[in-house]
Amino acid sequence: MLQGAPWLVWGWLLGTGIQLQQSAIWPVQWVLGVGFLGTVLLVCGTQFLQLHGRLTWGNSSNVLAFFVLSMASCSMALAVVNARCIIQAQDALVPALEGVDLSIKGMVSSLPQRGPLGIRFQFKVNAANRTDNSASVKVPAHLDLAWYDPDLRSSQSSGMAMESQAWDLLEAGDQWQFNVRLKAPHGTLNPGGFDYELWLWEQGLGATGTVRTGKRDAVPQKLSASWRYPVTQARQRVRAQIDGAFAGGDSNQRRISGIIAALVMGDQAALTKTDWDVFRATGVAHLMSISGLHITLFAWVASALIGFVWRWSAGQTNWFCLRWPAPYAGAWGGVICATLYALFSGWGLPAQRTVVMLIVVNFLRVKGGQWPWLWVWGAALWWVALWDPWALLQAGFWLSFVAVGVLLANDSRRFQGSAHLKDVDFETGHQSFFEKLGLNRVAPVLAAIFRLLREQWVVTLALTPLSIFFFGQISGVGLLANLVAIPWVTWVVTPLAMAGVVWSPLWHIAAWALQPLLSILNFMATWHWGIWSLPVPPLALIVLSVLGGLLLLQKWPWTLSCWGLPFMFPALIWQMHQPAWGQFDLWAADVGQGSAVLLKTRHHTLLYDAGPQYSEESDAGQRVLVPLMTRMGVHLDKLILSHRDLDHTGGAASVLSSQKSAELLTSLEADHFLTQSRNAQRCEAGQKWEWDGVRFEILHPQPSDYERMASTNSLSCVLRVDAKQVALLDSAHDANDAHDAHEGSALLTGDIEASQEFALLQANALQQVDFLLVPHHGSQTSSTVIFVQTLKPRWAMVQSGYRNRYGHPAPHVVARYAAQGVPVIQSAACGAAYWKSTAPKELTCERELRRRYWHHK
Repeated sequence: MLQGAPWLVWGWLLGTGIQLQQSAIWPVQWVLGVGFLGTVLLVCGTQFLQLHGRLTWGNSSNVLAFFVLSMASCSMALAVVNARCIIQAQDALVPALEGVDLSIKGMVSSLPQRGPLGIRFQFKVNAANRTDNSASVKVPAHLDLAWYDPDLRSSQSSGMAMESQAWDLLEAGDQWQFNVRLKAPHGTLNPGGFDYELWLWEQGLGATGTVRTGKRDAVPQKLSASWRYPVTQARQRVRAQIDGAFAGGDSNQRRISGIIAALVMGDQAALTKTDWDVFRATGVAHLMSISGLHITLFAWVASALIGFVWRWSAGQTNWFCLRWPAPYAGAWGGVICATLYALFSGWGLPAQRTVVMLIVVNFLRVKGGQWPWLWVWGAALWWVALWDPWALLQAGFWLSFVAVGVLLANDSRRFQGSAHLKDVDFETGHQSFFEKLGLNRVAPVLAAIFRLLREQWVVTLALTPLSIFFFGQISGVGLLANLVAIPWVTWVVTPLAMAGVVWSPLWHIAAWALQPLLSILNFMATWHWGIWSLPVPPLALIVLSVLGGLLLLQKWPWTLSCWGLPFMFPALIWQMHQPAWGQFDLWAADVGQGSAVLLKTRHHTLLYDAGPQYSEESDAGQRVLVPLMTRMGVHLDKLILSHRDLDHTGGAASVLSSQKSAELLTSLEADHFLTQSRNAQRCEAGQKWEWDGVRFEILHPQPSDYERMASTNSLSCVLRVDAKQVALLDSAHDANDAHDAHEGSALLTGDIEASQEFALLQANALQQVDFLLVPHHGSQTSSTVIFVQTLKPRWAMVQSGYRNRYGHPAPHVVARYAAQGVPVIQSAACGAAYWKSTAPKELTCERELRRRYWHHK
């Protein structure tokens, strides 16, 4: 059976991958049927192995056995994962309970994450009741809750320190009673963007909600304490100690304390947005948290200490060494310590992969066996896929496993079952080479540097296609930055940070050691060639590019390995679809409660509004728009900010920071920080320009509107975009011809209200359009009947958040469009919307294009 193990692993991964593409969970009868089929195939494959022994590719019967084993494992994976989904789906929130005030009792089950305006934590529910009639209700067992304190919001606006005595009592394992409002898991969905609903599903969280702290709500109450989550409690205590150690420092010290927390306990939420940007730009983000390298280092140190104590015990009594040899005791002690450390660090994907590999290799070492490196790598891959099937959709999964896989494949002859998957000997050939040059004393050091260079080059080359696919960019300084950061973080900063748990002053020494590295990384991140943005190619080209990279890394003659280059080039030179001359494509991004529309002509790109700001460390520009533009490989020529409201300008700073050459056209006042950061032009009616045959025109506001000091909504910049068909207007003789002449037009309206709509109608500035961005997110103060009748668009797009507090879009506004036969598309239900002027009757929703069973319907 062992001979067929690799085929069982690859079959399981194939079945898991297929299941992750399902738009709906299978019914029970399908699960039982496929599970039975997998069992039958597994029995048949096992019997064949027992009859024919070792499998080879020598004849057709063996090929059939490979296929049977793979299909058996594939079928069982499909059945098992779907069965898990059926069970998990039973814990979904009942739609009737969305937005209802509930009283819940339960236990804090995660490390609370403190933010600028609140605290977020996971909660295990024991009981739930309606607050209006005390009736018992069934809610999901695990919730993701946010607690926003009104006092904190007011203190932030006044610049006061944010403190909350109630929050200080919030600890993992404690029993609490809250008044909450819940809603179904729902997040924004954009091409290539973060899938928040997948993350919630993977975590087993059946609903999200907020703790109610109004005057009519019961005060949150701590009921009791417990030891139900000892690992999480230990993490919280260490996190509090780190915060306390740097509490009296300046903002830079508090920033570094977040990096220390990430290195010690894997608390990535402690890292600031600025630090993440620098680490990603320089390609060292994998080091600034718990990585496989850190787990391995910890295992190596623990193994050495345990082995030393075990041998020392032989001088006192022979009992320990007689029961178990010191090398085995040290190896398994290191594995146990590494596992505990991985759990303490949050049990991330790199930690899981490393622990599984450590366990497999040590087991083989104790048994006197040795697996090929591919089997060990595959075993770790299978275990992670079995434990967390949805990890296969994470970038970290593939980056972690591919990096380790290519290192093992490229140097498989040195993989001899080391207990820690780490070569402690230097490259013998390179050391001898330096010794022949008379550099005997420094030969080991030079050989180690050469080996580090080679390993980093191998990993960089292998991960380049995946970096393009997942992030749409390559770090041009990644190789150099990692050569500096890997040894310094691994052998200096991380050991000091970990030892600080025992003696806290070492955290300050670790912070001092981080300072020069951060200065170097910040300097590298400013290099204009530091990040290369590339459009994201199709998956097939990425797979081809990875295979090409593997060919290049083989230790074959250069005349053979160089054939990997042609396989890599298609992914590197691939370009996104470009609109034809005179045409444009439009993406209405899903940014929640806010507005952001991206328009692209053949050679130019315009962004209308930049979405909301979610928190001090997060906005739509950073989370949605910049990744979207990076993925498309576009450079922004113009940013139009319709007016100053934060749901339209919240992401502008992030967009402008990443798009240095973009022009700014806006109605913002001259002293606004955004207009001061860029040479901004004020938008006024009558402004026109043409890009690649596409006409752009500002219809509102009039210059006199600024003089009258109008409200922010009334100053919204209104933009009309017309494809080349507008030239046909002169030859249009009837209403039908006129409508056809306007095919390929869009109107973006900001937050104008009824008075501005009437002003535009009186000025004869409005004509029929194909795509309309509904004014003011569908507010009842806009979209008058005559406005809708005049425009009569093919599509009316409402950009608003799911269950937003404003009630956008208003039901009677939606009915007003429906009465004219105009379909209203809501971003909460559609996700990002894609429309193009060459096919004005068609509109594509990201939620339909990427429909998966975990997505909210």
